[in-house]
Amino acid sequence: MIIVGLGNPGKEYQNTRHNVGFMFLDSLIGPFKLQFKIDKKANTLVATSIIKGEKHYFLKPLTYMNASGNAVAAFIKYYHLENEKVIVIHDDMDLPTGKMRIRFKGSSGGHNGIKSIISCLHTEEFDRIRIGIGHEDKNNVIDFVLSNFNAEERKILEEVFVQAPNIITDYVTHGINYIMNHYN
Repeated sequence: MIIVGLGNPGKEYQNTRHNVGFMFLDSLIGPFKLQFKIDKKANTLVATSIIKGEKHYFLKPLTYMNASGNAVAAFIKYYHLENEKVIVIHDDMDLPTGKMRIRFKGSSGGHNGIKSIISCLHTEEFDRIRIGIGHEDKNNVIDFVLSNFNAEERKILEEVFVQAPNIITDYVTHGINYIMNHYN
């Protein structure tokens, strides 16, 4: 299984709304004893963990959001893995902050990171965990997704991140339908 958190590399983006996928994976570091290392072949940070007796990969693409698919596809190709064993965690402006929607396949919904993954993997058939970042004004999208969360929003997100280890364990153990029914 490949668990991909989307975001942008670099300290200037660390706490921005667009990096909620990276933040989700960071919340797994302790529970799954993850140690991210640079994989130069795929231009990604990667960590591995054994969950329920199987090896799983956790990726943070270093290609910036709009080219995330390049890193994911390179990783899958180099390590001879399968596309259908991918779940992507990413931000969603159409959901209120902290609201989660889990689904199997679908369009990009206008998300450039997802567009890139669809294009590079040549399929829409991968699982997603969408985490709401809210948004009132649809005219200033770039500034908004690159802005930091305020204290109240961070507190809401912390409640989501506390659930992250259970979500991933349940996903690995029971599959996408189970986590859709229990966490949506």
